[in-house]
Amino acid sequence: MTSKHPFPAATAPAAQFLHRLAHDRSGNTLAMIAAGLVPLLAMVGGGIDMGRSYLSQTRLQQACDAGVLAARKRLGSAVAATGEVPGDVETVGDRFFNLNFRDGSFGTRNRVFQMTLEEDYSISGVADVDVPTTIMNLFGYTKVPIHVECGAKLNFSNTDIMFVLDTTGSMASTNAGDSKPRIDVLKDVVKGFHAQLEGSKSPGTRLRYGFLPYSTNVNVGFLLKSDWVVDKWTYNGRENKDTGRTVTYDTYDTTYTYISGSTATIATQTVASCPANTYSYTDLGYWVDPDGTEHGRVMLNGTYNWCDTNVDNGAINVNGTMYNNYTYEWTRRKTGTVTRPIYNWHYKPMQFDVRFLKGASGEDTLKGGSLDVLMEGYPSPSPEIITAWFRGCMEERDTYEIKDWDNVDLTRALDLDIDLVPTPGDRKTQWRPMLNEISYEPEIWWDGSGTFKSPVMTENAYLQAQWAGLSACPAQARKLDEMSTADVAAYVDSLFPDGSTYHDIGMIWGGRLLSPTGIFAGDNADVSGKPTSRHMIFLTDGETSPLDLSYGSYGIEPLDQRRWSRKSGETLTQVVEGRFAVACKEVKKRNITVWVIGFGTSLNPVMTECAGPGHSFEAQDSAELNDVFSKIAAQLGDLRVSK
Repeated sequence: MTSKHPFPAATAPAAQFLHRLAHDRSGNTLAMIAAGLVPLLAMVGGGIDMGRSYLSQTRLQQACDAGVLAARKRLGSAVAATGEVPGDVETVGDRFFNLNFRDGSFGTRNRVFQMTLEEDYSISGVADVDVPTTIMNLFGYTKVPIHVECGAKLNFSNTDIMFVLDTTGSMASTNAGDSKPRIDVLKDVVKGFHAQLEGSKSPGTRLRYGFLPYSTNVNVGFLLKSDWVVDKWTYNGRENKDTGRTVTYDTYDTTYTYISGSTATIATQTVASCPANTYSYTDLGYWVDPDGTEHGRVMLNGTYNWCDTNVDNGAINVNGTMYNNYTYEWTRRKTGTVTRPIYNWHYKPMQFDVRFLKGASGEDTLKGGSLDVLMEGYPSPSPEIITAWFRGCMEERDTYEIKDWDNVDLTRALDLDIDLVPTPGDRKTQWRPMLNEISYEPEIWWDGSGTFKSPVMTENAYLQAQWAGLSACPAQARKLDEMSTADVAAYVDSLFPDGSTYHDIGMIWGGRLLSPTGIFAGDNADVSGKPTSRHMIFLTDGETSPLDLSYGSYGIEPLDQRRWSRKSGETLTQVVEGRFAVACKEVKKRNITVWVIGFGTSLNPVMTECAGPGHSFEAQDSAELNDVFSKIAAQLGDLRVSK
């Protein structure tokens, strides 16, 4: 802080008077006493006026400091694109300045306070006021001008921030008052939050960011060492069984002949969900020749779409054809007969070797890949090969069905021991790769009806979780690292909404990625002798909503029954929330601060208790979410006076 306190020079009449007095040699005692009173009066008066001015200066400095501190706290992580102090921030700063130095305080006049946003996102301020003199006014000093300067800066010590972000299907919804879906609002806010924190950090400070999108499960497989993953694992598959019986049926050859109309190919687009088809099918006639050859004529109009999902990022690509009175004739001739075996499907747990996903050594991380299995067929259940892809999502290690939430045995619930490093060869401690296409659910039909049962021998084609859209795998997680603006933008722009809400797996893996004493201890240790402040920002837009039909981190729950079964005394939702609460306590034992945000939703008691006092927030739209992140930013850093 700086200040200036100049006194103007004495006026000319006073100087002339003192000059005449100094050269008056006729003197007498009374005159000498009177002359002596003048400097004495000046000293006393100067002391009084100087005291008032210094008191005003001190209070003005305090007011200036209070104003910029309040303004910088209000700015938080908001992006001031214009380079100027935003209006709402200026209002808060002015309010605190006014409260600490009211207009006319100590008889002052001409009060002025101004703030400026600096390039490093600090806020500087200047304040001026005039202090009228009393006794010194007799000597021509009518006022004492006071000028002070102040500034507030948000500094950070070494800080690790892990964003645990709900990317379930509901994030595609748009909140009332917003023009963008929740997922897009979240992307914008995270980018702005990063920009402000980077602009506020001090030289030599390590500020790192990590990301864990979660929904039905989490995508962490490509961060794991090969030694941390099993060599073989059991999945809910099916295999074809020859019944020893045969069936004979006719075979045909069908040809198609164009008659009239047109078609147009629609360019490939990336969409949030597969659009419905709008084409119409009109039967223009059917006839049979004397030799049994069949004919038919058909006209098509409208659009026919087909969609496929990118296995790397979950994006949906749609292609299509537009028909305009497109007319064709089909001809079908019998070519003979064929006899084939009659098969049944045997739905059962099946073990597969998954070492093809591992690196050259146990220290190498997992690699991508796929497994060809004989589980499909047309007509069903004829045996045909299907490809099961590894997308990066993992099944959890050993655990048990917890009955007493106050006394959880972490020697059995290995999924909740967030620091446990897997032992090579000990499958209880290791994770298991999810192969989404090997996820059959007997005896559940494709409309979700039916009762779970395994093993089953049947010719029926029961639900397959991946093809039914019940095995979502989010975007890949990212470990803690120093990230540029471009890095953060590229990452958050890759997020997409899909799947159901399993909060527990988000908390478990968020803790693993942040912990300084767990599987990533070597990466997460303190550096340069400086302690690291660790924070988890856990954002969700919905209540816990697991689905028993889903294939997730604990397999297909009613079939695998690793942590829950239909005979449990609790619902699957209660189990997920119970494990979330236990995982949250384990996370906070690592001196990690947990911030929980409900975006477009109300937080339940499990969430608010996890966060603790002052660390849970609710935001109903983009403006409120920006405000929440601003508050968090202010508490993450060291907000202090910088001048």
